[in-house]
Amino acid sequence: MIRTRHFFLKLFLAALVAGGLLLIYLDAKITSTFTEKMWELPAKVYARPLELFAGARLGAEDLAYELEVLGYRKVTNPTGPGQVARNRDRFEIFTRGFAFPGEKEPARKVLVELAGPRLKGLSSGGKAIDLMRLDPVQIGGIYPLHGEDRVLVRLQDVPPTLRDGLLAVEDHRFYDHWGISFVGIARAAWSNMRSGQVVAGGSTITQQLVKNYYLTPERTIVRKLTEVLMAVLLDLHYEKDQILESYINEVYLGQEGPRSVHGFALASRHYFDAPLNQLGLHQQALLIGMIKGPSLYNPARNPKRALERRNVVLAEMAERGVITADQAKAAQARPLDLNSKHRIRDSFPAYLDLVRRQLGQEYREEDLTTLGLSIFTPFDPLLQRQIELSTTSVLNQLNKGGELESASVVTRFDSGEVAALVGGRSIRYAGFNRALDARRPAGSLLKPAVYLAALEQPARYSLATMLADTPLKVPGPGGKAWEPRNYDRKVHGNVLLYHALAHSYNLATARLGLDLGVGRIVDMMRRLGIEGDIPEVPALALGAGEYSPMDMAAMYQTIAAGGFRMPLRSIREVVDAHGSPLKRYPLEYDRTVSLQATNLLTYALRSVVLEGTGRGAYAYLPANFAVAGKTGTTNDGRDSWFAGFSGDLLAVTWIGRDDNGSTGLTGGTGALKVWAHFMAQASERPLGYRMPDGMETFWIDDENGYMTGKGCPNSRLVPFITGSQPRQSTNCAPHEGGGIRDWFQSLFRGDN
Repeated sequence: MIRTRHFFLKLFLAALVAGGLLLIYLDAKITSTFTEKMWELPAKVYARPLELFAGARLGAEDLAYELEVLGYRKVTNPTGPGQVARNRDRFEIFTRGFAFPGEKEPARKVLVELAGPRLKGLSSGGKAIDLMRLDPVQIGGIYPLHGEDRVLVRLQDVPPTLRDGLLAVEDHRFYDHWGISFVGIARAAWSNMRSGQVVAGGSTITQQLVKNYYLTPERTIVRKLTEVLMAVLLDLHYEKDQILESYINEVYLGQEGPRSVHGFALASRHYFDAPLNQLGLHQQALLIGMIKGPSLYNPARNPKRALERRNVVLAEMAERGVITADQAKAAQARPLDLNSKHRIRDSFPAYLDLVRRQLGQEYREEDLTTLGLSIFTPFDPLLQRQIELSTTSVLNQLNKGGELESASVVTRFDSGEVAALVGGRSIRYAGFNRALDARRPAGSLLKPAVYLAALEQPARYSLATMLADTPLKVPGPGGKAWEPRNYDRKVHGNVLLYHALAHSYNLATARLGLDLGVGRIVDMMRRLGIEGDIPEVPALALGAGEYSPMDMAAMYQTIAAGGFRMPLRSIREVVDAHGSPLKRYPLEYDRTVSLQATNLLTYALRSVVLEGTGRGAYAYLPANFAVAGKTGTTNDGRDSWFAGFSGDLLAVTWIGRDDNGSTGLTGGTGALKVWAHFMAQASERPLGYRMPDGMETFWIDDENGYMTGKGCPNSRLVPFITGSQPRQSTNCAPHEGGGIRDWFQSLFRGDN
């Protein structure tokens, strides 16, 4: 008998020690992590802010689209932030304001007046505004693996009716108990006993918060006891208002694809596209009611059930004295008022993928998903919309519903900023990002590197140098010879260097590449920005190797910038959760290629679109809008490429099939159409021309490359690096009339 008593005493003492250790463990867990969990926030990624000023190129439909994706509500008279009234080309906007790094844009009511494609007037309160910025569009976030997202709100910024309504429905004795409700536990225990299993929890707000932060959703007695202990400890260590604020920011309120919607502030944006402090009673009650079952009462999927639940909440709020019976009745008569607009956030997976990769070079994944960083990017929603429209329009013409895929990169070549990106035909699909990862032969898109390597040697080559476009055979390993052919299967004899590039003659280019040496071509490609593997084989001159659209954008970026190499950037600035800048990404550049040689190459690339393989661009562009670019086609038409630039934008487009099958397209019949369709709508400035020092222009005979006179047969004005002009002459004296109708002259007259 004594032994038995000793056994039970030891058992009791062991249980007491174990319980004490458990309490110590749970207490340490709460005190060491609760404050951190309160502020765990994913990084938010923002587009460029739209700048407004008199004279800005901005059409009414573009401004309307920008405001739509920003979530501005259309009203007859704007009375609060986030509202807009439109009367044709006149917009009254009550802006939200935004805390930009180092500068705060105030919320204010502004009048924007447009005239055609330009902003005519900008004022606030009758006073003209020189320059202002709208709040930037949040295009996405960088979420942890569990996909949780939230927007934090302070308790004092929560509408009183929402706060009191939440307590009335979920835990009306919240400020009186010690984290647990014995009445609720007793009621839940009775329900569980009657059913023979755990079906009810009787949880207070504190217990729900503990469960969300620390525990699994399983329904077991052990888990419930742990929840009770942790709730008491949490209540012991922290103020009631801290606990309530954490709950308001943490409570689970639904799902958007892989992203979990946590907290009332984010749910307000998600379901109503409005900030929490602008919600009506009927909308607040809907969110409160969803806590009981976010899926069951999802207003988008189960509107009738959600409406019934909302009305029950309104009745409870009235019964508890939070609102009057009349207020409840008026709110119950309202519809759900859900946001039905297109959501822009997380709609651009390809661009967000680029941002994430570039951030990953400097930041830990844990920091990106928990520190609440703000990532400011050069992403332009208006340019993105246009490249998407152009891609969809052209692909539907070429291969509606078929297997053709496409990818495009758009940059502002004066800064190296990536402004838009398309990773595939299914633009919203977060799958294979072809803009970054589709590595394909580039075909003739690599030829400018060959010609640029030649033009850097003015003692040997100029635009008027004669090249032999004749058959050749190069011995290869294993006795296998390389025998390139022209796309048209013809031989063109002796042709001018710029003419060979404009018409993309393979034989002439292959001979030029052999004359230069593969090493020089590889060196030029490196200097232009190609960083991956480059095969050192003779076929490199015709596009051998595998390159992504982003690789080609980097290469053509350097060409468009006049030989200045600039890293392509998708990030402008990173700011911490308190608004303090962590890192800026300023413009970086390095001259890697001769300015004069690049200028000559641009002449040849202008010839491509005016008289060569890219002349189809002017089926879309105005005849006097100067651009430059190059087509690319690979064997059997597997890849269709075009890369080119205007006075402000550079774009690279690829069309092909994922199975590497034939597309039946050339660069001119496929990718060029997407590029030109986009440029015709998006570009603001034609390509300008300014001849640098150390260059001169001369009239040459376009047939033989000899010096000739203005107005002589086949005469054409061509730029040369000083001293590299032809030595031979036709001995034709200058005279009026005759010659070739020369587009290059118009660059000096300002006609183009």
